[in-house]
Amino acid sequence: MDYFLTEDQQMIKDLAREITEEKVLPVRAELDEKEEFPWEIMKTLAQSDFFGLYIPEEYGGMGKGGFELSLVIEELSRGCLGVSTTYAANALGTYPVLLYGSEEQKKKYLPDIASGKRLVAFGLTEANAGSDAAGVRTTAKPDGSEYVLNGTKQWITNGGEAEIYTVIAMTDKSKGARGASAFIVEKGTPGFSFGKKENKLGIRASATRELVFENCRIPKENLISKEGMGFIVAMKTLDKSRTGVGAQGVGVAQGAFEAAAGYAKERQQFGQPVISFQAIQHMLADMATQIEAARALVYSVAKYIDSAAKEVSKESAMAKLFATDVAMKVTVDAIQVMGGSGYMREYPVEKMMRDAKILQIYEGTNQIQRNIIGQVLIKETAKKR
Repeated sequence: MDYFLTEDQQMIKDLAREITEEKVLPVRAELDEKEEFPWEIMKTLAQSDFFGLYIPEEYGGMGKGGFELSLVIEELSRGCLGVSTTYAANALGTYPVLLYGSEEQKKKYLPDIASGKRLVAFGLTEANAGSDAAGVRTTAKPDGSEYVLNGTKQWITNGGEAEIYTVIAMTDKSKGARGASAFIVEKGTPGFSFGKKENKLGIRASATRELVFENCRIPKENLISKEGMGFIVAMKTLDKSRTGVGAQGVGVAQGAFEAAAGYAKERQQFGQPVISFQAIQHMLADMATQIEAARALVYSVAKYIDSAAKEVSKESAMAKLFATDVAMKVTVDAIQVMGGSGYMREYPVEKMMRDAKILQIYEGTNQIQRNIIGQVLIKETAKKR
């Protein structure tokens, strides 16, 4: 479909596709096999100004929005979800500073982020605080002109590779979620270290590590917003970033569909290509329809968020939920269309299926997305009475 992209948006999408075709596709299998962090591809994205896409011009960015970011994420995901996760997680880690950072923090950190000089990561998840973000146990205690951080963060994307971390920690446990605060912690700060690199089912090119804080001292000016705002910072960040996860779903589903459709045209059975069989046509028709529906939802929600809409939790959750469920179904069906070949590592769809599963889990499981949607619906129906 024609989504009436502006000339700039079409150029962004075309360049992202070109990078995917030339830089990502040739190495994706090797990156997956070796669990190799895609530094060279990140450098190419930096040279293309993609790290500054959504950052205002006054801080060295291009001044675009989440919609343009989603276009890039979608194209990268069509090639390799591990690569797109590395790129998208940078935005996830940046949003707390962009949304709630002081002018001094923005001037200090955003130019380097926009240029791609320094990668970013978002530190929210813990062993007992995943979907239950209010269950954070990492603490940040004030001590003179500093905060002292203690605790661990689990399964952090870009962990160990990123230079800048936005971290949620408790400044007042007695207040529950209202006692959480957000901080900026730089790699190399004494008392800040990393656990082992996790060995994952999918997105193996993406680095996932534990963050460890042992009497880690950071200056008080590294507090984002004010004490007690951490939960709001985290939730508003996720509201902004979930269309990016939806775009990942659209991208990996598109890649799997293209691989399956191409194979079905070439594979001969009973003297004719398998795409001529109605059973295969119906599967491909359903896949194509589901992808287009997911793309339309993700694009419209991303534009809605960029319009400065105040309440976007429901719509953001819908985009993430629907597109990532589609991604899982389409990648599984792509393997089915390709039969035994689809199951082999010689073809990319088995990797796409392994990669797609994480989309239903990270940045809030899809069960949690349904909870968010349901809770907003309750509020909305109550207002209409």
